[in-house]
Amino acid sequence: MNIRMKVALFLSAAFFAGNAMASEGNLPHDKSAKEGISMELEQRWDKTFAKSDRVEHRKVTFRNRYGVTLAGDLYSPKGADGPLPALAVSGPFGAVKEQASGLYAQTMAERGFLTLAFDASYTGESGGEPRHVASPDINTEDFSAAVDFLSTLKEADANRIGIIGICGFGGMGLNAAAMDTRIKATVASTMYDMSRVNANGYFDAMDADARYELRRQLNEQRTKDARSGSIAPAAGLPEALTGEEPQFVKDYFDYYKTKRGFHARSINSNGAWNATSALSFMNMPLLSYAGEIRSAVLLIHGEKAHSRYFSEDAFKKLTGENKQLMIIPGANHVDLYDRPDVIPFDAMEAFFRANL
Repeated sequence: MNIRMKVALFLSAAFFAGNAMASEGNLPHDKSAKEGISMELEQRWDKTFAKSDRVEHRKVTFRNRYGVTLAGDLYSPKGADGPLPALAVSGPFGAVKEQASGLYAQTMAERGFLTLAFDASYTGESGGEPRHVASPDINTEDFSAAVDFLSTLKEADANRIGIIGICGFGGMGLNAAAMDTRIKATVASTMYDMSRVNANGYFDAMDADARYELRRQLNEQRTKDARSGSIAPAAGLPEALTGEEPQFVKDYFDYYKTKRGFHARSINSNGAWNATSALSFMNMPLLSYAGEIRSAVLLIHGEKAHSRYFSEDAFKKLTGENKQLMIIPGANHVDLYDRPDVIPFDAMEAFFRANL
């Protein structure tokens, strides 16, 4: 295996990671969010962004079709008279609703939408056992479950529901749009195709031999997990930078590991993915039916993002006249997580107004 393949193999597996297993002492509400135990959601404002005085906010829960209870933050414009166009928002991959998705949701609520930022199954305040597992099917279903929930609210117009997926949940969002005809418009921001990155590594540097070796290692780990009765975490973001890391790793560190975006319940900030989660993504391509999405899609990506090729290639799969690709000059991958001066909220609002 050449050095590029080795680097790609490491980085692909490392995407399912924080830096170490989080203790329950650091995540006081993690245990209470598990199935079989009463949900105990944090009621204080613990977001990485300031609370807006232009919206109403409340905590909510809903269930997906696998029986997992999901936790969300519902934002509505103050004084709004519904029913309103509604948006379900999730991501980035390994983040929680108190980070980027909450910022997107609150900002779009300021602009007149009813919005729901939610934690994916097995993460954050949402339920599901074991903790810190990802799945292309279940995480796609999470979006449809959010649409189910919004459809039941008197404040929401069930015929005008859209979704926003950030980073890895951009790919999950496109997958949901291909399946769920109730989704009338989709924004995928700084999108990752999690199937592609796990099967091929970053920049498609892995060949079939490297992929087989990754499968061998992950299945060997499954045997170890079965024997130990516990689930090993993946490796990932370091506690400190050496300066030798790729620039995008430095960018992730700058968001997840500093005051800028750190959150105790975020896997990428303070936890670790289940090491073997990559297996299902490798065998189940998310964007197989992207070309059959008939509803509107807006892909947004930074010009300087290492991940830009995911959106550009996904856009090539899309068909119809209601698809757009927007490249933000000078922006990197994480700039679209939390920088209101970079995130094109005006364009997003115009897109949803036109298509919901």
